[in-house]
Amino acid sequence: MKELYIVRHAQKESMANFSDDYDVTLTKQGKEDAKNLGINLKNKNIMPDLIVSSPAIRARDTAEIIAKEIGFDKSIMINEVIYQAFLNELIESITYTFDTVNSLMIIGHNPALTALAITFTEFKEELQMANAIKIEFNCNSWTSIDKSNANFIELIKF
Repeated sequence: MKELYIVRHAQKESMANFSDDYDVTLTKQGKEDAKNLGINLKNKNIMPDLIVSSPAIRARDTAEIIAKEIGFDKSIMINEVIYQAFLNELIESITYTFDTVNSLMIIGHNPALTALAITFTEFKEELQMANAIKIEFNCNSWTSIDKSNANFIELIKF
């Protein structure tokens, strides 16, 4: 069994304050929302084996806040592919995950994260900021994940 948590970064500042989308930070509310999502994940006893984040500041900050709240004491992996990823690139990145990882959390951006959830499950909404989707795959290898062995478990809100 493989568990995938798809997490969209928390609320971001307006682009008007930044010259590059990559550098956009979280708002005060976004930081609070990320903290609340982390608390909700902890209350559900969610502890991924690996957290992988987009390198964009808002995603990294979301990842760090969640990691702190759930007590994740390993390094957060930064994956350049997640920033401005196409769906096929996200899926390929997931399939490259070592099979010793049974629970994976990816923190990134829309529209790719919503597309990822829709591709594997019956989830048909836009993934909102600071929300997470849990998908379980009935397989033993990340290379085997597929719509046919995927089960939408829940939407976790901040």
